[in-house]
Amino acid sequence: MSDSISIKERVQALRQWMAQQQVEAFIIPSTDPHLSEYVAPHWQSREWISGFTGSAGTVVVTRQEAGLWTDSRYFLQAAQQLEGTGIALYKEMLPETPSIADFLCQHLQTGETVGIDGSVFSMQEARRLEKNLATRQIRLRSLPDPMDSIWPDRPALPQAPAFLYETKYAGRTYAEKLECIRAEMKKLSVNRILLSALDEIAWTLNLRGSDVHCNPVVVSYLLIGTEDAHYFIEPQKLTEEVSHYLENNHITCHSYKDIYGYLSGLKDTDLLLTPDKTNYAICMAASRSCHITEAPSPVALLKAVRNEQEIQGLRAAMQRDGVALVKFLKWLEEAVPEGGQTEISIDRKLHELRAEQPLYMGESFDTIAGYGPHAAIVHYEATPETDVPLQPRGFLLLDSGAQYLDGTTDITRTIALGPLTEEEKTDYTLILKGHIDLAMAVFPEGTRGAQLDVLARMPIWKHRMNFLHGTGHGVGLFLNVHEGPQSIRMNENPVSLLPGMVTSNEPGVYKTDSHGVRTENLVLTVPAGEGMFGQYLKFETLTLCPICTRGILCDMLTEEEISWLNDYHQTVYEQLSPSLNEEERRWLEQACKKI
Repeated sequence: MSDSISIKERVQALRQWMAQQQVEAFIIPSTDPHLSEYVAPHWQSREWISGFTGSAGTVVVTRQEAGLWTDSRYFLQAAQQLEGTGIALYKEMLPETPSIADFLCQHLQTGETVGIDGSVFSMQEARRLEKNLATRQIRLRSLPDPMDSIWPDRPALPQAPAFLYETKYAGRTYAEKLECIRAEMKKLSVNRILLSALDEIAWTLNLRGSDVHCNPVVVSYLLIGTEDAHYFIEPQKLTEEVSHYLENNHITCHSYKDIYGYLSGLKDTDLLLTPDKTNYAICMAASRSCHITEAPSPVALLKAVRNEQEIQGLRAAMQRDGVALVKFLKWLEEAVPEGGQTEISIDRKLHELRAEQPLYMGESFDTIAGYGPHAAIVHYEATPETDVPLQPRGFLLLDSGAQYLDGTTDITRTIALGPLTEEEKTDYTLILKGHIDLAMAVFPEGTRGAQLDVLARMPIWKHRMNFLHGTGHGVGLFLNVHEGPQSIRMNENPVSLLPGMVTSNEPGVYKTDSHGVRTENLVLTVPAGEGMFGQYLKFETLTLCPICTRGILCDMLTEEEISWLNDYHQTVYEQLSPSLNEEERRWLEQACKKI
C-alpha cells in the first residue's frame, strides 16, 4: 500500500483495523500527545485520513459512515477538500449539527465500542465523551495509534535540535521561573507537576526548537518536583550546549517515550495534572501509582503575564515588523495596477521584506492572503490550484505574522486595491468600529475577555451579522501565535485579563462568494488607574501599521472613534518613519493622514 492511495482506501484500511480491534467507531482529532493546535507531520493523522488540511477538525469513522467536524473558519475549505471522499462535513456550532457524541449514539447500538488513541485526547475530553456515550451504554476504549499500522511512510518523530533562548530576551532565568512554579505547587499541596504543553515547557526551560511549523517548540515532557526535575526528550535532539545547560541546572534527561513507564513507577507522589492539557494515556499511566490533583497549570498564567524585558522586546519587534509592512504596502500599492501579482506572489514578497529585519526567525503562521471571495474563507491559504491574480478593485485580506527572537507578531489588514461597493465599505467600517471600540475599552480589574467581546461585535450585531471565531487570543513571545489562558470571545473563560497580557483584537465579517473583512492588532493590558471600587485596566495597541482608510465611511464613525484612529496613525508615523527612506516616509505620511 503506497502513500498515493486514495482517501477512500485510507478510510477502508482504518475500518479493517477497527474490525481487528473489535470497535465499531474510531475518532481521530487534529492534535498530538501534547494537545497542540499545530502539530508536527508525524501526528497529522486527521489530515492524512481525510485530505482536509485545516488546523482544526475531528474525523469520526464508523463501519458504514465517516464525517469531519470543523468550525466556521473552515466550512468552505472543508467542503471543497472533502468532495468525492465519502466523508461528510458536519459544521460545528450550527443548531442542526449533532455533536460527535450524539452522532455516535445515533449510529451505534447499545453495548458497542468506540475507539480512541488515548495519547491524543485530553483527560477532560475523554471523560466527557465516555460520560456522553454511557447514556446509550456505549463503551469508550483507548487503543494504540492505528496510524502505526495503516499509514505507509509515516513521517518520523521530529529530530531537530533544541537551542537555548537567551535571558536577555526571556527576561528571567530558568532558576527564577522554577522558583515561581514551585511556590505555586506549594499552594496546591503537590510535590510534582507534569508539563505537557510544549509552549509551557519551552518557556519554563528557556529552550526553543523547530519541531512544529511556525511554532518554535521542542517535543518533550517536563516533570518538576520540589527537589528535582526530569526532562523527557529524544536524546539526539540534545546538543552539547543544551546538555551542559540542563546538567548545570540539575535537570535529569530521559528518552521521550519513557514518560509513561516513569510515571507508572512513581511512589509517594502528589502529582498535578491539567485535565485539558494532559493526554488520557498519561493520566492512566500516572493513576497507577500517583495521587493526582487536577488543576489549571500555574505555568500558563505565569507565562502569559509579560515581564518588562519581554515587553520591551515585543515593542522592538513590533517596530521592525511595522517597517517591513510599510515597505510591503507601498510596494503593493504600486505593483497591483501594473499587473502580474497573485496571492502567492505577494506572500513571497512580504516574507522577503520581513526576512531583511534583524532577529527575524520565520513566520508565526502561514500567511492568509485572500483576494475577493477568497477573503470570505476565514483561514484561506492560497495554493497553486487556487491562486488568483490581484486586480485594482475590491478587497485583499492579509493576515500574517512573524517570529523574531524578541517577539511574535500577528496582524490583519483588509486593503482596498481599488473601487469598492457600498456593501464592502459598510462592512469594512462596521468592523473598524468594533475594533476601535474594543481597543478603547477601560474596565475594572477582574474583567474577563467574554465580558468585553460584545464591544467588538455590537456594530455588526445591529446589522444582524456576526462572526463565529474568537475576537482575541493570547500570543506567545517567540512561541506559539495562539496561546492562552486568556481570550476575548463569546464563550466563557474564567481567566481575567491581567496587566502584562498580550491579546489580539480581530473582529471580522465574511460573506461567501463575495468578500471578507478583518482588522487585527495586538494589544497589551496595562493599568488605567484607580476608580470606583478599585483599580482599572485598559489596552495599549502594540501593532504599528497603518489601517487602510480608503474603505471607511466616515459618517458611520463617532468623533471618538475618528480621534482614536487619527491618534493611532500619528503614533504609527512617529514610531516607523525614522527607519524609512524619504520615499517610504512620504507614502507613510499619506497613509496616516487624518480622516
